[in-house]
Amino acid sequence: MATEESPRRSWSRPTAFYNHYVKWTVYVLITVFLLWSAWNMRISPERITAGWGATVGLVEGMVPPEVTTQFKNELLIEGLVESVAMSVVATIVGVILSIPVAFMAAENIAPKPVYWTGRGIITGSRALHELIIAIIAVKAVGIGALAGVIALSYKTIGFFAKLLAEEIEDIDAGQMEAVEATGASRVQTLLFGVVPQVMPRIVGLTIYRWDINIRHSTIVGIVGAGGIGATLLNSFDKYDYDFFLTIVLAIIAIVMIGELISTYVRGRIQ
Repeated sequence: MATEESPRRSWSRPTAFYNHYVKWTVYVLITVFLLWSAWNMRISPERITAGWGATVGLVEGMVPPEVTTQFKNELLIEGLVESVAMSVVATIVGVILSIPVAFMAAENIAPKPVYWTGRGIITGSRALHELIIAIIAVKAVGIGALAGVIALSYKTIGFFAKLLAEEIEDIDAGQMEAVEATGASRVQTLLFGVVPQVMPRIVGLTIYRWDINIRHSTIVGIVGAGGIGATLLNSFDKYDYDFFLTIVLAIIAIVMIGELISTYVRGRIQ
């Protein structure tokens, strides 16, 4: 019995554009925008040359880093300890506030009014940079670590709740329905049908956000919200570039230690 030969198919590369005219129009618009941006920033060879000379002078003033003055070493240690403490407290507070917001923002388990309220909270948290929140917090509660904790906790909500809500929306609905079939209440269904499925993600996101808050805690101090940032800015304003480099190296070391810890913990829970 003769078999019919199946028609040969040709493969075409997937594309986001439905025709070539749209594709090249988008490419032209992007190119024009990049050229306009370069012109608007007034980039010129003279400016690049002058900046290179200033950069060389700055680096020469930084090297070698200063590690001899006891008073400065105390400022460095105090600032770093405060930054780490801020990141830990802000992560704990932010995660506690984020979990209910995430459940509110999960479309598969929340009614529409609750869903849009949760999404609104997430959008509000993500809309503003932590430095802006830190400035507002400094005006509200004064200079110090409390303002930094408020700023970092506020930003944690937008990050943590958004990713956790997306994880909740991808859960296995069968497990939740099985819990409901036993006559469980709504709260019991969430506790025993949803939380166990997303708990590894909660732990992983908590570690990841703590890692981010360590880095951000060194920045919010620039506007007076505690941490090493204020010391960093003061050293630069006083042209104390060698101590500035010492602080930068210490921040890099702290971030690297935090990254190693977060990598180890994520590896243990996966």
